[in-house]
Amino acid sequence: MSAADSDPTDLRTTPLDARHRALGARMVPFAGYAMPVQYAGILAEHLHTRDKAGLFDVSHMGQVFLVGPDHATTAAALEALVPADIVNLAPGAQRYSQFLTETGGIVDDLMIHRSADPADDGRLFLVVNAGRKEIDYALLRAHLPPAVAVEVADDRALLALQGPLAVTVLTRSGADVTGMPFMTAGPATIAGIPCHVSRSGYTGEDGFEISVLATRAGELWDALLAEPEVAPVGLGARDSLRLEAGLCLHGHDINETTTPVEANLVWSIQKRRRAEGGFRGDGVVLREIAEGPKRRRVGLRLEGRAPAREGTPILSAAGADIGTVTSGGFGPSVGAPIAMGYVAAAFAAPGTPVQLLVRGKPLAATVAALPFVPARFVRKPA
Repeated sequence: MSAADSDPTDLRTTPLDARHRALGARMVPFAGYAMPVQYAGILAEHLHTRDKAGLFDVSHMGQVFLVGPDHATTAAALEALVPADIVNLAPGAQRYSQFLTETGGIVDDLMIHRSADPADDGRLFLVVNAGRKEIDYALLRAHLPPAVAVEVADDRALLALQGPLAVTVLTRSGADVTGMPFMTAGPATIAGIPCHVSRSGYTGEDGFEISVLATRAGELWDALLAEPEVAPVGLGARDSLRLEAGLCLHGHDINETTTPVEANLVWSIQKRRRAEGGFRGDGVVLREIAEGPKRRRVGLRLEGRAPAREGTPILSAAGADIGTVTSGGFGPSVGAPIAMGYVAAAFAAPGTPVQLLVRGKPLAATVAALPFVPARFVRKPA
């Protein structure tokens, strides 16, 4: 996570800003917003999320509805911009994908949800990254046909409740979420507040993302934080959690110079789209799927205790320059420094010895399989 990416004198705030400050959060600029980086400390918040339930304010993210005459029309229009299969997305299901450039680069990554309510046929709900949302909205408006409207939901906030006890907390709060599988979504009432809930998140843990009217976000935050299992968690631990989970952060691990194939995101391109194409950048993406990319995103385990940060050169065991670290830090659950980066494809196999050039000193490391910590998504609820 890069905190210093905005002018601190011109920052937007989320509906929960006053609550973060009342809790003593350390606030930093992030994607144009003043956001909490930590409350009790990154290590404690990270481990609390892994053990119990962490509550995150992610209201800086973009929420937008695409509205067309029917699902087939809206889905086909969106499929021109993303490589995921949206036409066959089941009612109530959610899918991860990417907006691509004409050369296959990743403009942004996003979540796409189709409502299970027949009355919402033709509507898709998208959640996009904070720092890219205006670019995404412009992309949608420029490329979608007149029959599909773009409705930005600036009147909504977004919270994430992540961790093994998140389902317990929401069930106790009145939301019937125990039967929801991973990557499904729908309406739910939490502490008497109407919400839209998806069983998803960006920590590798079981958990939920909760969209709520901004006018009721504070009420929802207070109700969840009153539960004994729940603690507030800032962007610092969110970053260390997603790094251990091997998840990409746009602007760091993925951007307009990286393709989904290089980033090891081919799993997010369903079989029909690989066969048919029909999306921006499909020539490059399908060729790389067939022939293999020249470089790949990999995990890296470092020997010793020194972390390798973004921009650290990656060398082969013989000292040749083979890539660059894109995310790195200490993994609290791993108990050691970890990193992700891109290396030449010939060096991408797990177990390959490499060196990371940290402050001019080569440190021994090994290419590692991702994720560093096994995901605990609930795909088939009991």
